[in-house]
Amino acid sequence: MDNIENLVLSFLTQLVDGSTPPDTSENLSAQQRRAKSKIQLQLANRATGSSKTLTYPKKCPTGSARPLAQLLRVLDLAHEAIIEDMPMTKRDMFYNDVQLFKSQRTVDTLVDDLAATFDLDRSSLNIRASSKGLICGSGLTIHLISGETIQATDTEGALIPVGEDIDSFSLDEDVGWVLIVEKEAVFQTLCRLCITHHVDIPGRGLLITGKGYPDIATRHLVKTLSDCLPSEVPIAALVDADPYGLDILSVYNYGSKALQHENERLAAGGRIEWLGIWSSEFSKLGIDKDKLLPISKADEKKALAMLGRSKDILPSKWKKELVHMLFNRRKAEIEILATVNASEASCLLDHDQEKDINVDVDMRSSIATADMSDPGPGAMSMMMDTDSDDGDDQQLRQGKRGCWRSHEGPGMPVFLRAL
Repeated sequence: MDNIENLVLSFLTQLVDGSTPPDTSENLSAQQRRAKSKIQLQLANRATGSSKTLTYPKKCPTGSARPLAQLLRVLDLAHEAIIEDMPMTKRDMFYNDVQLFKSQRTVDTLVDDLAATFDLDRSSLNIRASSKGLICGSGLTIHLISGETIQATDTEGALIPVGEDIDSFSLDEDVGWVLIVEKEAVFQTLCRLCITHHVDIPGRGLLITGKGYPDIATRHLVKTLSDCLPSEVPIAALVDADPYGLDILSVYNYGSKALQHENERLAAGGRIEWLGIWSSEFSKLGIDKDKLLPISKADEKKALAMLGRSKDILPSKWKKELVHMLFNRRKAEIEILATVNASEASCLLDHDQEKDINVDVDMRSSIATADMSDPGPGAMSMMMDTDSDDGDDQQLRQGKRGCWRSHEGPGMPVFLRAL
């Protein structure tokens, strides 16, 4: 609260000083008098890690008062939320003054700018984002500060609560894997299949989706699981084979530039393995090029921007996949795996050697994709083989390496029947 009041006090002080008639004894030019009457507020520049200045008045075709008014309105609402101890969502803020803010993005940006300026979490301002992420899997129980509990089930998704409402988590000892999927449609399909407690898959699992780019609550949960689960429990992600899918995975693993001041508590630190889809596998899997989608100008722009990132936040193997997408001018959604059958998946016998995916697997899981209307025998599955160990200790951050193998025959286990 002190931070908010000090920023407003700075504004008021400058306003009073600027409105005071200059001393006639001062020999000031017109330009100097205008400069003296300007109001300047310093905010954090989250893009560069430095600062930026909000100046009023200034030459602007749309008028320069609106940005300042928007900032003061957000400060007012945040101050009210703290005083009354009543949390407010960013969506609530927007609807408090739609005419002023014009768009939800304006509120989102200002709230995050203020949190970075004050070097605080957004929750310290009593402002939170609306939850949208879902979790499926009876192996997890979420205990809320209110005393209520959220018991996730194996048949449907439960809304992931915001971190400020969570007191603790309870995990069953037999939770053996975590899978993050980009899309809600795929998530809902896997829930209906009870994939997190399937008869053919040893150990319970947890299934998570952020419905595209994850919200804070979903990222916080994934970060908590990555910190608390034993290193032998694999955490994997299935995203579209396009730049945005890879960027979504990067947000989970390494954080986002927009919230870089909160990445320490939100990023999984590289624990999440990229399960697929890989652009370099299209031809090996026998996927018809006509079924692939052409990359758009937006895809190309996104890919080129991502290629400029350091290897600390975008591994070299990921960059190679982006280059492959740009070279072939093609992308694919997760659902395309439904067109792949077991005979075309033989190239995945040495999947771990080609991709260097590090997955500790005390459990044996299989992954199968098939058309929902007719699972049939023509589905692809990949089995993690715990007997495979190539002895490359530098690559085995989580223990033994998982070897992904194709698998055919009756009674084929199902992991991903999405699609």
